[in-house]
Amino acid sequence: MSEDLDFLKALIRIDSSTANGNETSVAKVIQAKLAENGIDSKLVNYAPGRDSLVADLNPDAPGPILGFTGHEDVVNPGDPAKWDHDPFEPYEDGDKLYGRGTADMKSGLAGLVLALIRLKKAGFPHHVRLLATVGEEYGAYGAKQLTEEGYADDLSALLVGEGGDKTIKTGHGGSYNYRIISHGKSVHSSQPSKGINAIQKLADFITEERHLFDDAPEYPALGPFVHTITIINGGKQINTIPDYAELRGNARPTPVFLNDEVTKRLQGLAEKLSNDGRPGTLEFKLIHSFIPVNDNPDSKAVNDLDAAIEAVRGVKLTREFTNGATDASEFVKSPTKFDIVWYGPTSDGPEKAHQLNEFVSIKRYEAAIDIYETFAKNYFA
Repeated sequence: MSEDLDFLKALIRIDSSTANGNETSVAKVIQAKLAENGIDSKLVNYAPGRDSLVADLNPDAPGPILGFTGHEDVVNPGDPAKWDHDPFEPYEDGDKLYGRGTADMKSGLAGLVLALIRLKKAGFPHHVRLLATVGEEYGAYGAKQLTEEGYADDLSALLVGEGGDKTIKTGHGGSYNYRIISHGKSVHSSQPSKGINAIQKLADFITEERHLFDDAPEYPALGPFVHTITIINGGKQINTIPDYAELRGNARPTPVFLNDEVTKRLQGLAEKLSNDGRPGTLEFKLIHSFIPVNDNPDSKAVNDLDAAIEAVRGVKLTREFTNGATDASEFVKSPTKFDIVWYGPTSDGPEKAHQLNEFVSIKRYEAAIDIYETFAKNYFA
């Protein structure tokens, strides 16, 4: 399986982190690999250095179209000095392959590409479309663009090559990022009464936000509604009253507490505090809003993936609706409704995505290729 592992390593060596962009380099490596095996593909440009890729196996075949999708970008590695090895130079240690993106999700993306090639070599006659996207980790820009351009409109099912291999993911919650800006008036700190401290107004918001969603309904598979303030910035000089401060937060919408309701409450709180008679104003800005992808635990795609996993790994996995968000939140905005299922070659153990010394099991990666290929055959059987 060294050729399959070498392909994954080639993807990991490309710094396609959110700070760097550079997904075009990933797309071109994939494009070359597909071309070597007689599969045409095209790049879909989002921005300079940022290209998604679309490839169709048997594009003229009649019948349903099965989609494979994975993203080309990875999260920033942080301080490379804190890694045991260079995050963009894959390091093999026994069954573990280390590097940024090994778990999230270049192993899944590579597995989908290689499964498509295997299907081609086996003379598989049905239509499978690969959608490799830019910007999933911050904005799902590629999936949004591909959806708007109609690449999901004729799909009958979609396999997302991430989500872990301990359970079959049958749906997931949303992800919602927002920003609150506090406007005040700057003066010297010796005369604070003549200014408006933007930090104080922001602190009022933080205090009330803590209980803003206490009555939000629970979705049984996820538990309480999740919301967190994650970034706070304000002030530039210790002896100056700050006229500007801001925070950023994340919430996780569910099928019973949707994105519009989150906006309503956050925006309402900002307006309430702006008009409470105390100095200063707050401004709400929506950054990203990814909708939940509803649970469908007994779809054909789920059952066919279940059978593929059992055939390859000899295990029967439970089915789970989970938190977290993927490109599926954009693809489901297509006017065509289709089944979606998730499976990736990583567990929820220490190799979990976005951490230092991220790694993937080589055996699980190799098994995922087999599972993706078998799933496609099951789906069209």
